[in-house]
Amino acid sequence: MDRTVVLITGCSSGIGLHLALRLASDPSRSFKVYATLRDLRAQGPLWEAARARGCPPGFLETLQLDVRDADSVAAARARVTEGRVDVLVCNAGRGLLGPLEVHTAGAVGSVLDVNVAGTVRTLQAFLPDMKRRRSGRILVTGSMGGLMGLPFNAVYCASKFAIEGLCESLAVLLPPFGVHVSLIECGPVRTAFLEKQEGVPGGALDGADAETRVLFSRYQRHLERIFREAAQDPEEVTEVGAGRGPGTRDGARGVEASPRPAPGQPRPAPASPRPARLPPPPQVFLAALRAPRPALRYFSTESFLPLAHLRLADPSGCSYVAAMHRAVFADEPAEEETASDRGGPVLCAPPAAAAPQ
Repeated sequence: MDRTVVLITGCSSGIGLHLALRLASDPSRSFKVYATLRDLRAQGPLWEAARARGCPPGFLETLQLDVRDADSVAAARARVTEGRVDVLVCNAGRGLLGPLEVHTAGAVGSVLDVNVAGTVRTLQAFLPDMKRRRSGRILVTGSMGGLMGLPFNAVYCASKFAIEGLCESLAVLLPPFGVHVSLIECGPVRTAFLEKQEGVPGGALDGADAETRVLFSRYQRHLERIFREAAQDPEEVTEVGAGRGPGTRDGARGVEASPRPAPGQPRPAPASPRPARLPPPPQVFLAALRAPRPALRYFSTESFLPLAHLRLADPSGCSYVAAMHRAVFADEPAEEETASDRGGPVLCAPPAAAAPQ
């Protein structure tokens, strides 16, 4: 029986590396995996892990592929000896952390080129053949940063919001062609991603004002705590994940939206955020890969679903902004006074219904 041909971008470390190993060593022996890297000199850890895992010969190959270069993407496609790719995993990505005003144009352009334009180039290379064959799966590594704005991640979030729109648009279009698109939404994952970010704050932070530097320091402490207490290992992301929530299909974790008020009635205050009721989770990437009717979104963790629910429950955005601000910047004990009392920011409130005249 023909094996399922899988091509994965961004396999030098982290999620891409572990997913390539997981599929290539699957007991079913049903996957042929092409693990691609921008620089093949970085393939050592992948092969070392493959040997340690006992990956059988002929189930894993590496290819050079730089998503920033359309010719490189085309060359990698031409080296797939089976002449087709059944499952494309767009995993290559880059981050950018720090105050927006200190980022160089080059750093901003690099993140958008890899995360957005690079994904588009990869899809443009492989999607036409999937449509011609009327068969294919596309998995895209998403992020909580594509579902909600995160402070000091403005450009990264912009790129991931763009990926959400790109994939959702394609997901609406492609089912008649037998092609399905799924986003694998990840929370914090322990990888080399943070170390590989563009413009990691150093001396450049001196270009920010003193208050922003203080807030950034508080954000860094918050980030360290989150990674210490809640971050997942890459193996968890590739092995664990999507339950089934209301209104979702084939294993996607869902988030319940608040009911729409009756005409003429004021919108009720947002309820306490709560994730949808979920049964035990199967495997995330494999769930998206094997589901007869894949969902658009799969979640590697439930940890950020309450905030995602809050963002949807209050379309004005005020509830989410206030909750995220408190979560990130109020880790230290707060005094019993309002922000305006101490000269701090006054966050917006949801617009109230107009009183009858």
